[in-house]
Amino acid sequence: MNVENKIEADSEADFQVNTGLLRRGLDALDPFVQRVRELETALQTIVDAGDKSAARAAKRLQRQLAKLEPSLTMIGQVKAGKTSLVNSLIGWPDLLPADVNPWTSVVTSIHLSPKAQLGGNRSSFRFFDQAEWTRLLDRGGRIGELAGRAGAEDEIEKVAIQLEAMRDKSIRRLGDKFELLMGQEHKYGYFDHELIERYVCLGDDFETDYETSTTQGRFADITKSAELYMQREEYPFDFCIRDTPGVNDTFMMREQITIRAIRESRMCVVVLSAHQALSTVDMALIRLISNLPSREVTIFVNRIDELSDPVSQVPEIRDSIRKTLKDHQGPVDAEIIFGSAYWANHALKGWIDELSEDSAEALYKWAESELEDGGKDMPAHEMVWQLCGVPRLLQRVSSSIEEGSGGEALTRIAKQALNLVSGLATGDHIEAHEPSASDLPPLDHGQIGAELARIETDALSEFDAAFDAVSDGFVKRLEKSHKSFLDRATASLITNLERFGDTDVWHYDATGLRVLLRSAFQVFARNAQKASKTIYKKTSDDIREVYLRAFGMSDASFQLEPPPVPHVAAPVLLGQTIALDLSSTWWSRWWRRRKGYANFATAFAEIIKAETDPIVEDMRVEHVAAVRRDARRALTDFIAAQREMLDGLVSRAAGGKADLSVLDGGIDPSARAASLTRTRTILQSYVEDQTETAA
Repeated sequence: MNVENKIEADSEADFQVNTGLLRRGLDALDPFVQRVRELETALQTIVDAGDKSAARAAKRLQRQLAKLEPSLTMIGQVKAGKTSLVNSLIGWPDLLPADVNPWTSVVTSIHLSPKAQLGGNRSSFRFFDQAEWTRLLDRGGRIGELAGRAGAEDEIEKVAIQLEAMRDKSIRRLGDKFELLMGQEHKYGYFDHELIERYVCLGDDFETDYETSTTQGRFADITKSAELYMQREEYPFDFCIRDTPGVNDTFMMREQITIRAIRESRMCVVVLSAHQALSTVDMALIRLISNLPSREVTIFVNRIDELSDPVSQVPEIRDSIRKTLKDHQGPVDAEIIFGSAYWANHALKGWIDELSEDSAEALYKWAESELEDGGKDMPAHEMVWQLCGVPRLLQRVSSSIEEGSGGEALTRIAKQALNLVSGLATGDHIEAHEPSASDLPPLDHGQIGAELARIETDALSEFDAAFDAVSDGFVKRLEKSHKSFLDRATASLITNLERFGDTDVWHYDATGLRVLLRSAFQVFARNAQKASKTIYKKTSDDIREVYLRAFGMSDASFQLEPPPVPHVAAPVLLGQTIALDLSSTWWSRWWRRRKGYANFATAFAEIIKAETDPIVEDMRVEHVAAVRRDARRALTDFIAAQREMLDGLVSRAAGGKADLSVLDGGIDPSARAASLTRTRTILQSYVEDQTETAA
């Protein structure tokens, strides 16, 4: 039976959504899920075999593990089918409205969990606060501020007209509630397509229908974010998918919101349309993803179902994307996946016979190219699912979780658990009244607190000094890069004026500035992580010596793992639009209003400096502060955990009896010792695996 006949034969399939298809691709997570389960078992062993202090600490780690929720941010071109792709990833083809009005600026976060939600699915919708709304109305958002700096009065007037229309419609839609809703949140014990449309999709019926329960898009003007919580057993653990509004809108509100969403995820999927993959109008997308590591970016080229000959066209599109990324300093090694959300959602619903004639024809050609024997031996819905690209995307996401945020979380928890096992071994050593096995001079138990305080003071002082040095070097490099770019750009402008006069409209690419600033940040991140790692290791060694001296533990039998260095988020803000990126009509008008070369150079330098100063300032202040805060907290948390453990050991050494489950008729002591030995071996494998991955 050929592919076409097989699809027709399978057309009587049940129209119920086949969520089991989601397991195709998610099964790549099975090894990672097994490691999560092993870590859960190891932590429970510590809870069962430990004293109250260790059990309490292990339970905290259990809660951290239970809260593990990797996240994926989706960004994309207008009309690329991004939302339809999200619908297929969550197994609910018609949930999110695919035709969102360009005015809306909502990030929709779908929290998927294999566990039943308390009370069922639920949702919440948060509105812009007054300050955000005022910035939009008074200054026209980012585009208004940019146009104001450039002296583009025509653009400002155009923005003002659009804003006034937007405000009038919002007031008609919401009446007296408009001002009162600012900064508020609406919560529901359910969600469905109609409810979501009310908050994220603008409709045309607001002028005649003011009922909150039925009006499409009633709150869409002022909704900032939507949070949906749903059970999806096919996902083996909690997972979040963020559907962003994209980057192209009148006021650049969407760009700022999308930047924040990308910052909160370690994985980003860029959805492109096969018809316009990375066209010049979408350079904003390249600017955003160029600041992310290639391993954190996946490009999904959607709508191949609309290609007349995907077999020949796909390689051409792939080559074009690679070239564009290379030419514009993008993540050239990012994985590119071709597929169709249209096919995916039809496969989920079993509506294979509903495919349009052109789409079915493209599917046949693609199947002959991608599947062995054209997929003749596969059921039709499975064949379509395999060709739609979603299973491969899920496999890519699975790998990113294991190699990125998920694997790092397991290592962090395993290291802390290893230290708990070492503390339990020290307690057993005390209980058994074993002689000292350390060659170091003994430390009186009454001096442990003072010694630990000294170690903490020295560690924090060393940390602050090292970070000050790293930060100062970063700031100097930022300022040098910024000044160098401004000087070069202005010199290039003057050269152009001298050669061609002021009749030829001149443009200058801001890519050079972004490359310089990104390079400076990467150096800063490496130096900050290197300094943190060195201090963590020294602090761990110093505290380990306290254990050896105070309790006579042997150097070979006792280990203490330093905390892992926190991940440094990419400087996504570098991708935001600045005046140089808008080589549109306003730039021509700005150009033709200048009089005199000196005026050109001065006005240009002022515009670009005003546009780029906030970016440089954000990197200098916000990014540095965030990296410093996270790295310092990891150090202080580590010291606090060791202080708690040492306090418990001192109490036991002073004659306090260990409150162990074995004393209550639980585990046999020898069985307990064997169990902890096995647990240590298991936990050590997490640390070793992550070390190999990092290398």
